[in-house]
Amino acid sequence: MSDKSVSRGMKPDGTPFKVLLVDDSMFVTKQLSRILEAEGFEILSTASHGREGVEKYLAYHPEVDLVTMDITMPGMDGVSALEKIIDFDSSANVIMLTALGNKDLIKRAILSGAEAYLTKPLDSEKVLGCVSNVLQRKFN
Repeated sequence: MSDKSVSRGMKPDGTPFKVLLVDDSMFVTKQLSRILEAEGFEILSTASHGREGVEKYLAYHPEVDLVTMDITMPGMDGVSALEKIIDFDSSANVIMLTALGNKDLIKRAILSGAEAYLTKPLDSEKVLGCVSNVLQRKFN
């Protein structure tokens, strides 16, 4: 159980962490929004494919604290989008999401700069634990 008196979605200065959600599934985007907003995170924006995710990262940089990126999307896939984001900002915090147990794509994503990955279906405590771990490394 999380301690509700200390929001996991807040930076040490009391402002919310800002998140960009990139996923072609509206259901997953809504689920992640619900999980993260309940803990105080701010959803800065959403994108439904990799190219849009890169464009939004560039537009919102340096406000974006974290990106969640689906690996498999039409058009530009998540690993290609991750690579473009990391080329632009090597300190970007990106967590990959996958419904597939595709170890090769996950390995490529981690080698390309992803901080972590989560498998679908999403479990709220696993999501929050993963997000907290990634952000604590940056902000503590």
